Amino acid sequence: MTIPPAESAGPRLRVAPSPTGDPHVGTAYMSLFNLAFARQQGGRFILRIEDTDRARFREDSEEQVFDTLHWLGLTWDEGPDVGGPYAPYRQSERLDTYRPYVDRLLEQGDAYHCYCTPERLQEMRERQQRLKQPTGYDRLCHGKSREERARLDGFSDTPVVRMLVPTDVELRFTDLIRGDVNAPHPDDQVILKADGFPTYHLAVVVDDHEMGITHVVRGEEWISSTPKHLLLYRMLGLTPPAFAHMPLLRNEDKSKISKRKNPAARLTWFQEEGYLPEALVNFLALLAYPPMTETDGSDREVFTFGEFSDRFDWSKVNPVGPIFDMKKLQWLNGVYIRELEPGDFTARLLPFLEDGGVLSGAPSLGELGRLKDVAALIQTRIGTLLESVPLVAPFFVADDALVVAEDARAGLADNAGEVLDAALASLGPIDDAGRGVLGSESDWNGVVIEAALREAIVDGMGIKARFAFGPLRAAVSGARISPPLFESMEILGKHSTMTRLRRLRDSL
Repeated sequence: MTIPPAESAGPRLRVAPSPTGDPHVGTAYMSLFNLAFARQQGGRFILRIEDTDRARFREDSEEQVFDTLHWLGLTWDEGPDVGGPYAPYRQSERLDTYRPYVDRLLEQGDAYHCYCTPERLQEMRERQQRLKQPTGYDRLCHGKSREERARLDGFSDTPVVRMLVPTDVELRFTDLIRGDVNAPHPDDQVILKADGFPTYHLAVVVDDHEMGITHVVRGEEWISSTPKHLLLYRMLGLTPPAFAHMPLLRNEDKSKISKRKNPAARLTWFQEEGYLPEALVNFLALLAYPPMTETDGSDREVFTFGEFSDRFDWSKVNPVGPIFDMKKLQWLNGVYIRELEPGDFTARLLPFLEDGGVLSGAPSLGELGRLKDVAALIQTRIGTLLESVPLVAPFFVADDALVVAEDARAGLADNAGEVLDAALASLGPIDDAGRGVLGSESDWNGVVIEAALREAIVDGMGIKARFAFGPLRAAVSGARISPPLFESMEILGKHSTMTRLRRLRDSL
């Protein structure tokens, strides 16, 4: 039985993650290149969930796939959550679809039942390895009835189905990225498991055919499986799609990036760390694609998804596995942060400030006004949104609750007390008790503050400017590194500034 493929005016591409854990960054990487080509060509992009691995299935993983891809702006035209003409889009809901294809292969003699137990298969592999033979199924079950096979050792009453791979199968195929590719000879691959679920190899061929997929874009680790898939297309009388095998993302040691070795392999990690989705999309494109070449011959590394899609060309994809350069991503993220409109930047900070305990729920008008002022100070100073939390926190803590960090306190010079005394004297009159007397707040601004402090400490005490203000920074922010000092004092106001300077002075 052959079901005609879906019809579409343009190419149809898909991404098909497995819900077996936190979404992998490779899912976004593959989605990006699939979507770029689909949008350029006026085609369709499909999200399909390949959930036939029930042993590793995780219930919340599918929703995480939806959420993270939506966060990146990589939207699909058909899928489990939006429907489409070729639903269902979960493999576990398509089990009745695969059985007719299996039966046809069995009837044609292109597949057979295998009754070998896992123990027997393990012994077979170990023997092949000892004898330095190629590993692969030895076809003990091929051509035997259930009764004949049951008389032999290592029999399981619940069989799997294996495809019968001819010895003369064509191993070469044309790849959109790599040109002519040679792949190793496959053994008799299992296509239907004992539990009735299809393996990836059968399901992907059937689903891609029935959904009219015209281009299969996936990682290079699937190159060795492509001959199996092409053979299944041939056995079933189906037209195969075009193939493009993307280079694998690699760690700095050139190993395959994995969630076990690198937290950046987990797509949700980028959200948690405060990377902008548009920066991550740009970065993922650059991993396997060159910068944009302008008319003057110059290269541009910062570009939008629309620009990437408009100029996309498979021949420009670099087949060499790229190193996942976090420094490059940090730089690129900083570029995008600095380009945000002030209101947008402030809004993007809010979830991190709430999670970090800086703000409790939605900010009041007063808090929002202060946050906007602080955001303007730090926008050019952070590489991720998460880095804003320690910089913003001192502006929203009570003066008597501010803690001066140990490294900030340890870095104070012997003359810190004298510097603080000079600052307190220069910023306001001193009463009989030696406390700062509040003056008018109207002339309290960064320019006035800086002029007064430079006159008192740099000029008056002869301390070089780069060493002069460390005690003040520690007192005001509680840290060695903070937003610009004088502007920070202006935002805090004279009362808080003087109180914090006095608290540190009293503690020395």
